[in-house]
Amino acid sequence: MSVLVGGGLGAFALSPAGAGAAVRSAPVTASVATTVVTKAAAASCATGKYQKQVEGYLKQLGGYGTVTVDGKQSAADCAAIVKFQKRFGISPAKGLAGPTTYDVAKRLASTKTAACKAKKSGVTFCVNLTLQTTWVMKNGKVLVKPTVTRTGYKGYRTPAGTFKINKRTKKEWSDPYEVWLPYWQRFIGGRGFHQTTTYLHDKWRGSHGCVNLLAQDAKKYYSIGKIGMTVKVIGRRPGT
Repeated sequence: MSVLVGGGLGAFALSPAGAGAAVRSAPVTASVATTVVTKAAAASCATGKYQKQVEGYLKQLGGYGTVTVDGKQSAADCAAIVKFQKRFGISPAKGLAGPTTYDVAKRLASTKTAACKAKKSGVTFCVNLTLQTTWVMKNGKVLVKPTVTRTGYKGYRTPAGTFKINKRTKKEWSDPYEVWLPYWQRFIGGRGFHQTTTYLHDKWRGSHGCVNLLAQDAKKYYSIGKIGMTVKVIGRRPGT
C-alpha cells in the first residue's frame, strides 16, 4: 500500500501548421496536409537505445501489431511500441524503446505461467515477486495474461506462499497510511491486490506489502475475484 496517485496520462494530437488557413483549391489542400502529417508522424518515432531488444520481446509476446526485429524504427514498430506502452501505463507513450519499456517487456516475456503451479480446477491469482509480474489461471489455463505489478519493498516484503482472498471492497480506506485503496482484495494480514496509488514504474518505490496493479488490471482482477479464491505468490522481489 502506498501514497495516493496524481492524475493519469495525457494525450494530445499535433495538427499541420496552417490547417485552418484559406486555400485556393481542395486538391492542393489535401496534398499539403498529407505531406505534413506524414513528416510529423515520422518525426515522433525516435529510435531508442533498446530498439532491437524491445522489438524481439514484442514479437515474442504478440498482440501489438507487426514488428520487424532489426533495430531500426519504422512506422509499424513505433505503433506497436506505443500500443505496448499505453497498455502497461508507461509514460511517455511515444514509441521510444527506453529503459522502462525494455524492462517491462523483458519481465513479461520472461514470465512462465506454469511456474505458479495453479490448481487444476477453479481460479488462481498468481504473483511472481522476482519478475514483479502477475496473471490469473483458471482450470489450469491462462485466463488473464501476465501484467506488471509492484510489491513490498525492503522492510515491507510481500510474503511468498499460498493464500485465500478474504475481503473485497471497491474502495478500502487504509488507516495506517491514510489513503484510499481502489479495488481492494485482501489475502493475508493487511496485504492484498489494489490499484496503484503512484506511478507503477518508479522502481525506487514499493508498497507496504500489497500487490499494486494498474487501473485496468485492478478492475479486471476485481471482476474475477471472489472470497475464498486462491492466491499463489512465488519468488522474492530483488533487494528485499
